[in-house]
Amino acid sequence: MNEIDKLMAVMDAAFDPHWREAWTRTQVEGSLALPHTYALLCNPQGGAVGADDEAAGFVLARRAPGEEELLLVAVHPDHRGKGLGRNLLEQFFESARNGGAEQVFLEMRANNPAERLYRAVGFEPIGQRPAYYRTLDGKALDAITFGRKL
Repeated sequence: MNEIDKLMAVMDAAFDPHWREAWTRTQVEGSLALPHTYALLCNPQGGAVGADDEAAGFVLARRAPGEEELLLVAVHPDHRGKGLGRNLLEQFFESARNGGAEQVFLEMRANNPAERLYRAVGFEPIGQRPAYYRTLDGKALDAITFGRKL
């Protein structure tokens, strides 16, 4: 199983289709083909994913001069509550610093329960896009942009 297979296994399990947040394999592959987009995967213990390891979580991110954007973060439901989300965000911050970023950003739907974690690691709301997301049944949800200085 390659890195994208492992990432997609987490993606498929982690995101409720109602919210329409999961990416397709084609979207992930296309994004990772770009030179400034990367993925970080962790195993169930929070460490690096070896050839024979399953992935328990991932971050998908995009680098730009002086900043990075957190595109997606996910933890497989079987491995939630173990601190893996926070661990992945800390790895993302370290990668961003090493890449020369001074700040990081993310965007999420307004009612996302992950907001608590984002705030706990230092993200603050900096903007909003009204009715940006649509649920599977067509309900409109605002997007909230968060930022954090490194």
